[in-house]
Amino acid sequence: MTDGNTAVPRPAATIVILRDSANGPEVFMVKRHHQIDFMAGALVFPGGKLTEKDFDPALVALADGVESLSDLMRATVAAAIREAFEESGVLFARDAGSDALVSAERLGQLEHYRLRLEKGEIGLVEMLRAENLRLAGDQLVPFAHWITPERMPKRFDTYFFLAAASAGHVGRHDGRESVDSTWIRPEDAIAGRKRWNVLFPTKLNLMKLAKSPDVGTALAAARAAPLVTVMPWLEEGPDGPILRIRDDAGYEQTSAHLRS
Repeated sequence: MTDGNTAVPRPAATIVILRDSANGPEVFMVKRHHQIDFMAGALVFPGGKLTEKDFDPALVALADGVESLSDLMRATVAAAIREAFEESGVLFARDAGSDALVSAERLGQLEHYRLRLEKGEIGLVEMLRAENLRLAGDQLVPFAHWITPERMPKRFDTYFFLAAASAGHVGRHDGRESVDSTWIRPEDAIAGRKRWNVLFPTKLNLMKLAKSPDVGTALAAARAAPLVTVMPWLEEGPDGPILRIRDDAGYEQTSAHLRS
């Protein structure tokens, strides 16, 4: 805690996993368990907080595309890949010496690592060495950076990455932290946000994704856009509290009535 009322944000990471469909790009989302103490019951992108094992310096030699990153950002990329694998079964890794991401058949052989990673029994280093794999950090494109508002009891400093799922990586929720999952067009998730319980940051990121007609365009747009740190704040309006974000954050919407 920085003082009696403000919690220190914990580093966290998320991958917005995309694939093309006949009707436009789809994103993989999971439904959080209703008993989880953060974002309970919400439809979210797979992700979670960094752990000590994500900072293992041995990961530098076992990952592609992270050489120029700071220690924190290398750990953030590692955590994003780990959390995506734990929560969705999609793995951004390649066999050593290969340019391609692991095949669907190979992915099935690695399934048993999901629970062991989630429980902290092993870290990524142990899995990568045992299976002769490399993390595909070069496949992750920075997309957004959100920090939970001050005065919240739990706060996270979260980096969002975009990445295209490899063929055959169909995605499947873990049945523990998440109880359901879906591939869904961003605009459909937005339209059903009350039924799905789509929170404000998730909605804004879906709105940004909905502008792209395909995955390639979405990735190119993310590479070209500056990464802006967003930390919402509350203001009292005539009809109740309003959640606001900075006007230059790159989103079409910059406020929301909490009672609407």
